[in-house]
Amino acid sequence: MHDAPVLRKEAGPVSLSQMFGLAQQEIEAIATLGFQLYEQGKVADAESIFNGLIALDSHSYYGYAGRGALSLADEKLDDASRWLTRAAELNPRDPTVHANLGEALLRQAKFEDAAGEFQKALALDPAQADPGAGRARAILNGMRVMLQQSERAREASL
Repeated sequence: MHDAPVLRKEAGPVSLSQMFGLAQQEIEAIATLGFQLYEQGKVADAESIFNGLIALDSHSYYGYAGRGALSLADEKLDDASRWLTRAAELNPRDPTVHANLGEALLRQAKFEDAAGEFQKALALDPAQADPGAGRARAILNGMRVMLQQSERAREASL
């Protein structure tokens, strides 16, 4: 039987996840469920899961990352940038969050900011194993090819 959590004022605010005694693994499992629901096309359910994660702990990045990914997929770019920026603030070591934020910024024609986020994603993935960083890598390579072709076309027209 679990004892009720002791809440101390000097410890600062207590999140709902702490009050309910949820372990980090349980939070991660809930986030995984949210992403699985999204992949199954159950977007409203996924959004509820991610909103719930934010409600459980406003300092856990999973809910923000999930809401950002949903907003990006739905072309709600301002929302995506806002959610993903918060996720990156809370966990600056997640290459997928940086890749998603870079993509949102790129679609908003904020090219320098997007490139910076893509570079962060790549730096966080030296083993080239993260799918999000792989997407950032592909986008950057595509941008390089487009710039090279544009430069060749400009030179040919001179």
